[in-house]
Amino acid sequence: MKHTRFSCWLKYAAGTLGALVLCCTSAHAAKQPPSAEDDPYGEWIGTLVQDKGENCPVNGTSLMQIEPKRMIFVPEMGTLILRGIPDKDKQHYHAQLILKDAKNQPLPMVFEAHPAGDAFEGVYGTPECRAHVTLHRPADRGWKNFLGND
Repeated sequence: MKHTRFSCWLKYAAGTLGALVLCCTSAHAAKQPPSAEDDPYGEWIGTLVQDKGENCPVNGTSLMQIEPKRMIFVPEMGTLILRGIPDKDKQHYHAQLILKDAKNQPLPMVFEAHPAGDAFEGVYGTPECRAHVTLHRPADRGWKNFLGND
């Protein structure tokens, strides 16, 4: 077979592309997303599962968002927003909202979570409901996990 400039270029390009794919694959394998304990910041989603009571917001996806100085939990991504201040050092993630019921009595809504591997385990409670949830990072943030950007 006669070697031409094109065949040499093609051979060089194929080798370079193969090395680039191998390098990217190795870098991706080495750079796993950090655990929830190491990097709790960002968005986490999951669906509440009713443990007891009634009127639990279990029909849709709930959202927890953690920033260094604030956190929120939004059951069923609705209009009620529970707010709190995260404590990464103690791994304490607590948010609450206190409304008034029809008799002008306090109606507390509380959410507690803790890291569990690459997820968070949480408990949501009101006077009428108790539910648990496992929260994961949304699937569409793959590049953010890979690059480490939040």
